[in-house]
Amino acid sequence: MPAADICYTGRMHGDVIGMLNTLRRGGIRDARVLDAMASVPREQFVPPGQRGEAYADRALAIDCGQTISQPLMVAVVVQALDIQAGDRVLDVGTGSGYQAAVLAACGAEVVGIERLTQLAESARQRLTAAGYDIPVHVGDGTLGLPDLAPFDAIAVAATAPWLPPALPRQLSERGRLVIPLHREGEQMDELVRLRLLDGRWVTDNLGPCRFVPLIGGDAYLG
Repeated sequence: MPAADICYTGRMHGDVIGMLNTLRRGGIRDARVLDAMASVPREQFVPPGQRGEAYADRALAIDCGQTISQPLMVAVVVQALDIQAGDRVLDVGTGSGYQAAVLAACGAEVVGIERLTQLAESARQRLTAAGYDIPVHVGDGTLGLPDLAPFDAIAVAATAPWLPPALPRQLSERGRLVIPLHREGEQMDELVRLRLLDGRWVTDNLGPCRFVPLIGGDAYLG
């Protein structure tokens, strides 16, 4: 069903339509991504006091000093990962659980990893309440989840000073990884996609972005 034709029973119809229009203007063309963004109840992944702003195109504060990324940035990441039905996807820095839900709505089998126990537990609760069966592990996202690898795609929701080497090693052949990287001396970060094609790495720059720092043993130290 096209995203524009979905019935948002009991939800913020005008806000959802406005979000979809913003996504299209921002270059989101993948119908699967638009449908997923339309189907996930974003208001269930933000703090109660901010639900009126759930579909605004900006990052919102959540617990533990973290944020839920703006809808356009989530859509850019998911579109760049080119999710196919049945893909196994690792969501690094699960936070509120929203991006994991969007990935699942695209047909992926998603597993999350979050370093903060409080956030991991609240993400599990939000995902379950929204109807998504997505496990969220507590751990160092810079190390990934090697026992569950390989993954067809990996999404990293925080800025790293470099690419943590453990993550690309956990990609399957033709796997995709999207991560924001900090460029020294620059005010903005750069969203980067790494793809493994025929045994070689291909890197694409997806544009400027701004995320919270990636904390872990192979990134920024907390």
